[in-house]
Amino acid sequence: MKKEELIQKAYEIAVERYAAIGVDVNKALEDLQKISLSLHCWQADDVTGFESAGELTGGIQATGNYPGKARNIEELRQDVLKAASYIPGTHRLNLHEIYGDFGGQFVIVIR
Repeated sequence: MKKEELIQKAYEIAVERYAAIGVDVNKALEDLQKISLSLHCWQADDVTGFESAGELTGGIQATGNYPGKARNIEELRQDVLKAASYIPGTHRLNLHEIYGDFGGQFVIVIR
């Protein structure tokens, strides 16, 4: 049996099991399409941005310095788009200024 067939069969079994307890899976999936989710940019990066190659030194460090994290803005875009492809409904992305695409130029902020 091919992978796609196994997935389809597992889905059909899940639909039957949920129906047995009164859940309409197709309706639930339809309802999920109406929910808008907000994805925070720190779920795709460590809030380090791409102007510094160093590791985090403070703050909440929500995701750790994990292997495979985006090393540049293009990888971050790919990660966000991949995640969004798995999440039903519409999406909002909360993006910090440290992820600005400045064409490889560093931006100095004076406060």
